[in-house]
Amino acid sequence: MKRLSSIINNLVLFAGLLLLGSLQACAQKPAQVPVKKNTNAMEWNKLTKEEEDVIVRKGTEYPGTGELLNNTAKGTYTCKRCNAPLYRSETKFDAHCGWPSFDDEIKGAVLRIPDADGSRTEIVCANCKAHLGHVFVGEGFTAKSTRHCVNSISMNFVPDAK
Repeated sequence: MKRLSSIINNLVLFAGLLLLGSLQACAQKPAQVPVKKNTNAMEWNKLTKEEEDVIVRKGTEYPGTGELLNNTAKGTYTCKRCNAPLYRSETKFDAHCGWPSFDDEIKGAVLRIPDADGSRTEIVCANCKAHLGHVFVGEGFTAKSTRHCVNSISMNFVPDAK
């Protein structure tokens, strides 16, 4: 009888721990809906002429005009052409340069390419090679001393789920 009572107590304890664990899991934030990254050029998003001027022909939007410049919401900045995640809002900072600035990219999302002029480094989407802007190192704006100066027109913003 004593052995049966011990087994029942252990089962009740186990069931209680299982219930607490499942309640804790329910209390966590819902997972963010992943962005579908288009890896096939045929699936890339259609771009406007202005977007093509920057993203394809490596142009630059006028400083201070981009819709994402003053965005302070929490979320992910994605490539306008292929939807690949590029930057998290936690890495965005105000460099007072006229374009959205980030001190770090999502790992593996951005490629650095020396500009033909030899003085700057271009940044492009690692997935589709869309022109994003330029990266500058050693300016001291943040602890990482890196500034990704990105054209708003090259990105979309996906807010975090609430």
